Amino acid sequence: MNEERRIIVASDAGISIRSFADISNAIGECLGSGGLILTESDLAREFFDLRSGLAGELFQKFINYKVRIAIVLRDPSAYGERFAELAYEHASHNLIRFVRSQNEANDWLLKS
Repeated sequence: MNEERRIIVASDAGISIRSFADISNAIGECLGSGGLILTESDLAREFFDLRSGLAGELFQKFINYKVRIAIVLRDPSAYGERFAELAYEHASHNLIRFVRSQNEANDWLLKS
């Protein structure tokens, strides 16, 4: 696999989203890559509270920079109905996708 298609696993690269500032750092690390895989443990509790704006900001920045992101989350409904709706709406998004496993994340990121 060439360098520009390298998929970045957040935990392996020391990437986590705990604040708004972390989003810009993550974008910088991921530009030119095949995408980023985030898991629940890579995300602050505030990410799952849509009122905080952290998820919206993350999504908007990744869309603006056209960086693909796969979020591994076994049960989005564990974070409430609104969050589950958000995950459902992104089930077929071309840049942001909620998936149930890291294998599914890899498969999706490698396909495009």
